[in-house]
Amino acid sequence: MIGGRLGEKIGLREDVIQRACRLSMKAHEKAPGKPYIHDKTRGSTDVFFAFAGSWCVDDWYSRDPFGEVKVDVSKFPCIRSVGNEEIGLVNQAFARRFDGLFTRSSLAPEVEKAMSERKQIVFTGHSLGGATAILAAIWCFEKYIRSDHAQTPPLCVTFGSPLAGNHVFSHALRRENWSRCFFHFVMRHDFVPRMTLAPLSHIQPWLHAVLESLNPKSQFQLQDASAASGFLLSVMRNALSVASHAACYLKGCTSLLLETVASIVELSPYRPFGTFIFCPGNGKLVVVDNPDAVLQLLFFCLQLSPEEENTEFLHKMMRDHFLYESELQGSLNMQDVTYLDNLVNVPLDAHATTSYAAALNDLGLTAQARLCLRAAGDSERQKMENQRRIDSNKDTIREALKKILEYKTSCEIRKIGYYDTFKMQKNETDFIANVKRQELSGIWDEIVEMIKRYELPDGFEGRKEWVELGTLFRRLMEPLDIANYYRHLMNEDTGPYMVKARPKRYKFTQKWREQAERMAAGGSSETTFWAEVEELRAKPYDQVRDEVLRLEQDLFAWVSNGWMGKDVFLEGSTYTKWWKTLPLEHRSGSCIAAFIKN
Repeated sequence: MIGGRLGEKIGLREDVIQRACRLSMKAHEKAPGKPYIHDKTRGSTDVFFAFAGSWCVDDWYSRDPFGEVKVDVSKFPCIRSVGNEEIGLVNQAFARRFDGLFTRSSLAPEVEKAMSERKQIVFTGHSLGGATAILAAIWCFEKYIRSDHAQTPPLCVTFGSPLAGNHVFSHALRRENWSRCFFHFVMRHDFVPRMTLAPLSHIQPWLHAVLESLNPKSQFQLQDASAASGFLLSVMRNALSVASHAACYLKGCTSLLLETVASIVELSPYRPFGTFIFCPGNGKLVVVDNPDAVLQLLFFCLQLSPEEENTEFLHKMMRDHFLYESELQGSLNMQDVTYLDNLVNVPLDAHATTSYAAALNDLGLTAQARLCLRAAGDSERQKMENQRRIDSNKDTIREALKKILEYKTSCEIRKIGYYDTFKMQKNETDFIANVKRQELSGIWDEIVEMIKRYELPDGFEGRKEWVELGTLFRRLMEPLDIANYYRHLMNEDTGPYMVKARPKRYKFTQKWREQAERMAAGGSSETTFWAEVEELRAKPYDQVRDEVLRLEQDLFAWVSNGWMGKDVFLEGSTYTKWWKTLPLEHRSGSCIAAFIKN
């Protein structure tokens, strides 16, 4: 789509873009020991933190091949896939640089002051400073926005920033609805945003010289054309490997050869996230927010025509890294902006007359590149279609849970309780409840499998309606699964339910609620109560005394909060019968004694 001013379309004021760019470039001039600029203007609600870059190899790569490590979950607890428990990977050198800045500067108190004054914080940076800005912005979201949605969310604006995290960053930020606050400007031929797609060993012979030539404080100029050529060729070759591998998955390739190649070829884990604004170099702008499409563009936009493959143009590519300020000044005046928001209809013909055609030509995209963009659009469209299909099951799930709730009420009337009635399986209603259990299990297992394969939109696990529906499903159905397990399946070979048999449909929905309500891991484990009872009552009291006390305290809280029903205390309940066998001194001091009739 073409039309509309850039700032209005992406939700970022143009004066903020220009100021962020100017400060990002200025930050490189800071003296050692002053790693960022804290800029605030009297009468303005904007506060900028502009981070300086670094031209030291150790600040880019900590080790071969890519130097990735798991994020520090104490600082970035949301950077994970909730159900899959996949922790995000971050460039260790970038994370180490941010940690050092965080602990040895006044950044944290300055951000806290700005947040308390309800300022609009803008984290920004050019080159490696952009990677620092990204981590600072995510930290700010985690510390302030995650616990108080009324706060003004920070913005992150980068220029020529390298990729800093793996696909889990994109997944998590989209799930939390934070991705919309990250904006990355990329010159078409700027190699820095692609650099971390190459392993250290492939670019190490030239990396020090390349970084030194980029250092604005250095007089060093890279005169060796072969060094520049070797470095850029290596970056392009590795970008090709990553983009091609990703494109195969987007196009539905399931060949075992693909997995074999991936196990042999070193592929970078780093992936884009947020909104990318590509600058072709002619005053125009192209906006993309599909991370799969951005990855393809990072490779295909870097391709050179035969006329461009010369020493002079290679040096121009090196200079492009510092042309953001002048380029954006012209682009924001021109306002010739194309928004690639309908990727499935990207024209394949370079001579097409559609609104996208000129922008794609400006980026130098081949027919192959356009097919890859279509594949990215198709993938996103399929995820939305999967979500619509899953959403169509909501009424079916609710109706089935309503029947189960009626069954639960009838069990309580029998004075035995929901869990024990189902476990005994004496009546026709018990059989019907079991059929409903199996029907619902099939629906939820399909949802879980889609999440495991990332076949649903990234925001699915954070949708309130599904978190609530998943919690209701878990509270009604997991006790029945536990009862079925200990009636039919439990033996020495199968082992305890919690260790060997708990289905992922309950693990996933429990994690959804804990993530949504900012609980600690295990904070919503009330639905596993009966499994704990079955295991504890099979052991001598002296061996499990502390666990019994802890379970009683948890049960008291769960019942008081309404997370569990009082049917657990009915006279015919397995729990009540077992509790009455516990030593008298234990029962007399128990916090749940008042619930049980002696």
